[in-house]
Amino acid sequence: MKLRKKSPILICVDIQMGFLEEEYWGGGRNNRDAEIICSAIIEKWRKIGLEIIHIRHSSINPSSKLHKDNEGFKFNPVAMPMPDEIVITKSVNSSFIGTNLKEIIDSKSCDTLVIVGLTTDHCVSTTTRMAGNYSYDTYLISDATATFNKVGINGEHFSSELIHSTALASLNGEFATVIDSNHLFKML
Repeated sequence: MKLRKKSPILICVDIQMGFLEEEYWGGGRNNRDAEIICSAIIEKWRKIGLEIIHIRHSSINPSSKLHKDNEGFKFNPVAMPMPDEIVITKSVNSSFIGTNLKEIIDSKSCDTLVIVGLTTDHCVSTTTRMAGNYSYDTYLISDATATFNKVGINGEHFSSELIHSTALASLNGEFATVIDSNHLFKML
């Protein structure tokens, strides 16, 4: 059965301008095409008439690039919501906490989600984990997300690609099915 027959909702997590300021987040970003791939997925969703929900992070820290008074709070133009699409604003990593996301999904009798956005190991991972815990049939698109270098608790440096890969590995099969965008387009 084609995935589109399940009327999956596309959840676009934090595709915001602030994530273009790479050094602020730790530098070394992997997958610089993530937003472009997200845009292609959004375009496909619109073309076949499926539901899209846009999530944006509103940091409570006034100095954060994602604070509502900062330019980084704005959606990236390549993934700008259309006027008829749902926009949810959150202030924590999970798109489900402190929002009505679950109620919206359930009101549409949807049991299948496709998740894209930023960053792999933070808000995308947390949202994907909760989607899996809520028993949604969840697909995470590996090349439609990205992250940054991290420094470990003992000062060791971890590359963004390692962080990205291990985050995806820990989600796959447990909370979601991780696939790339080419696989997603074939399934649609």
